[in-house]
Amino acid sequence: MYSIGDAVAYGTFGICKVTAIEKHDFSGKEKDYYILRHINSDKNTFYVPMDSEAALEKMHPICSKAEAEELISHMDSEEVIRIDNDILRKEEFSRIIKDADRHEIIRLIKTLYLRRRELAESGKKLRSTDELYLSLAENMLFDEFAYALDIGRDEVAEYIEKHIA
Repeated sequence: MYSIGDAVAYGTFGICKVTAIEKHDFSGKEKDYYILRHINSDKNTFYVPMDSEAALEKMHPICSKAEAEELISHMDSEEVIRIDNDILRKEEFSRIIKDADRHEIIRLIKTLYLRRRELAESGKKLRSTDELYLSLAENMLFDEFAYALDIGRDEVAEYIEKHIA
């Protein structure tokens, strides 16, 4: 259960604040909703039904500064994801984004950073699908780490890259 004022990660949308808990009738039946507003935009408001398991699974508490620092300090030991089959790799990356497990997202980012670096050495680029998943993973993790560490989002990538081999 979240309270008004709590910061949460909401799916791939980033960090939101619970600004209210209200009753609304959007489908012919009045329900309780968490009202979420993105911390960097007044334009994004989300109504999350409190009785919907699927909708609530998209909300996660923000990690603390200590948790973020611990996750980052262990990045170097995270195993990369090795899936050569494009379809299977896409399915795995999609599952990681959906599950929003921070360790798995870190593995995904590390895998794709290292792959991008390897491909760049031979004048090649990541596949567009891999770039998309990297972007989604970065948005999810970087926003949360920036919030937890009280640094700018643009500083997170550099901080993370220093911690991967």
